[in-house]
Amino acid sequence: MVTRKQPGEHVLATNRKAFFHYEVLERTEAGVVLVGTEVKSIRAGGLEFKDAYIDPRGGELLLVGCRIAPYSHGNLMNHAPDRARKLLLHKREILKLAGRVAERGLTLLPLRAYLKNGRVKLEIGLGKGKRAYDKRQAIKEKDQEREARQALGRRDR
Repeated sequence: MVTRKQPGEHVLATNRKAFFHYEVLERTEAGVVLVGTEVKSIRAGGLEFKDAYIDPRGGELLLVGCRIAPYSHGNLMNHAPDRARKLLLHKREILKLAGRVAERGLTLLPLRAYLKNGRVKLEIGLGKGKRAYDKRQAIKEKDQEREARQALGRRDR
C-alpha cells in the first residue's frame, strides 16, 4: 500500500481493504460537503470507510456507506452518521469517472481522507476487483516481505 503524503497534509483515515480487494488504476482528489459536527468528529478520528463506495447519481458523485461517528459535544445539532455525502469535483472529471464506471465495470472507491490546508479531502480511486488468486498472491508476497525483514532484523542483532 503506497500512500503519497504531501507536505502540509495530515492523513485522517485510510481504506486498507480497498487496496486488498481492488486493483487501483487511477487516483483523484475530491472535496467533501460536510457539516460542522462532521468535521469535528473526523478530526477526532471518527471516520470509518467500512463498505464505503462512490455512486455516480444525477451528474454528481456521492460517498455512500461511509460512517462518521456523531460528535461527542454535538448535542441537538449533531449530524446523521450514515448519510450520503456529495463529493466536489469539476463537472468534466465527474462525467469522465462516471463514464468509466458505466462502460468498463469499474468501481469508484474512497482510498484515504486527509486534511489539506484545513479542509477535509478525499482521495478516490478507480478500482478493478481482484480475483481470489490475485488476493492469495498479494498475501504470499506480504508474508515473504515480512519474513525477509525479520531475517534482516535477526541478523543485525
